[in-house]
Amino acid sequence: MCLGIPGKVVRTWEEAGTRMCTIDFGGTTKTVCLAYLPDLQIGEYAIVHAGFAITQLDEASANETLRMFQDLGVLDEELAGDQG
Repeated sequence: MCLGIPGKVVRTWEEAGTRMCTIDFGGTTKTVCLAYLPDLQIGEYAIVHAGFAITQLDEASANETLRMFQDLGVLDEELAGDQG
């Protein structure tokens, strides 16, 4: 399964000319590329797929989606990859 998971930007930086960030997915953090959403700021939320932030969304939508994924039992599976 490959779901886009929502998370909160907690840190940003430039790496080799590309904007990067750390996103918190309710306690699990990963390094994410901001090539598609270069204006995303700390404290904002995005859906992440395959290591890229692909869509910005509001906090309520992000939290509701995370809750639904947790209820369905797919959140841990989706976040089980490399930690960044």
